[in-house]
Amino acid sequence: MKSTLFLLALCATTHAAPPDSFWRAIHLVETSGRTGPILGDQGRSLGPLQIMRAFHADSRVAGDYSRCAELEYSKRVATAYLKRWAPEALAKGDVVTLARVFNGGPRGHLKAATKGYGARVKALTK
Repeated sequence: MKSTLFLLALCATTHAAPPDSFWRAIHLVETSGRTGPILGDQGRSLGPLQIMRAFHADSRVAGDYSRCAELEYSKRVATAYLKRWAPEALAKGDVVTLARVFNGGPRGHLKAATKGYGARVKALTK
């Protein structure tokens, strides 16, 4: 019985993805909705969602980091990252936790520094 429930939960999160409103909010917070090869964080972040190299590598998505300049590729990278580090929040649609992990890393939802980021994303997700 436990293994059946585990498989059902795994299947539910395998195909889960944040809603479009979440991506619009992240995009607005990160770059005010701009697109292209935007550099941020003193050149450490790239693209409309401001993806860092380590984040890209941690997502395990195949492809060159330079593709993070593309919005759709960045969303694919971020979705893979969130599936890896916040599967429960993804399954629940918990946009605050997802935003905080996106912003602060695998344990970002526990960091006081990401509270404001999560609140801004939640306000824009409505």
